[in-house]
Amino acid sequence: MARNPVQFQRGMSLATLLQRYGTEEQCHDALIAMRWRSGFVCPRCGGRSHSYCKPRRLFQCSACGHQASVKAGTIFHHTKVPLTKWFLAIYLLAQSKNDISAMELMRQLGVKYDTAWLMKQKIMAAMLETNAAEKLNGDVQVDDAYLGGVRSGKGGRGSLNKVPFVAAVETRRDRPRRAQLRRLASFKETEIAQWAVVGVERNANVVTDGFLPFEVFAKKGYRHDIVLTGSGRPRERAFHWVNTLLGNLKMAMTGTFHAVRRQHAHRYLAAFEWRFNHRFDLAGAIDNLAETLIGAKPAPYRSITPAEASG
Repeated sequence: MARNPVQFQRGMSLATLLQRYGTEEQCHDALIAMRWRSGFVCPRCGGRSHSYCKPRRLFQCSACGHQASVKAGTIFHHTKVPLTKWFLAIYLLAQSKNDISAMELMRQLGVKYDTAWLMKQKIMAAMLETNAAEKLNGDVQVDDAYLGGVRSGKGGRGSLNKVPFVAAVETRRDRPRRAQLRRLASFKETEIAQWAVVGVERNANVVTDGFLPFEVFAKKGYRHDIVLTGSGRPRERAFHWVNTLLGNLKMAMTGTFHAVRRQHAHRYLAAFEWRFNHRFDLAGAIDNLAETLIGAKPAPYRSITPAEASG
């Protein structure tokens, strides 16, 4: 049987990563090229004429005198962690199919656990931000699911300890292309409708099981096919790829993390979604994620609101 070219990609080797981003200067120059592709632009006045202080790595605008760092106003804002370790973290999160725990990231980076945990949360927050701009189109398989909570209790719909989310897979010629894994407050029609409007193009052909809240697709004018299934996870061919996605997500979560707290679940789902949607170009995923981080808003500790670290 022919090998799947997506699964057998070479990706980027650790040796190649160290060759490209093994020094602080290389990482800094890479961020400059990613942020200002046509040369420095003053974030205050928009001027381009500038001087550069190499020892302090600061740009100074010749028009208004404003001093700017390439890290200012980005995920890297005020970071004390060397950029080489940030690029290694980017590499590990982008290349790992099943994610990487904060404990393992701590060991790989040689930093404290709290530092590794916060770095990971910031990277996943940037993934979440860029995912939000994508919409699914074409044939879209949709199903409801739960991310397991930290306490035992009632399972399935109505569980108090689990995080509800919607899983959707866009297919072309019966092959999966892109996916969405979006946390919801509940499976009420209003919640489904809010996600559908921002997550699925109106001309998409949506297929769901007989779950009543999904009827909102027809009410909103989508082409909506319902395939009735029995209890439990639908096994019909119409849901093959969304089932495969959910199976892979479950294995990745249970095999990597001891627990995922409710307040952080949306970022873990976003990280899995981001990797799935960038699986066709593993080698380019590192630069893609680095560009996402340099373009993302700062994510200070208080915005992550970690009541208790996990993963």
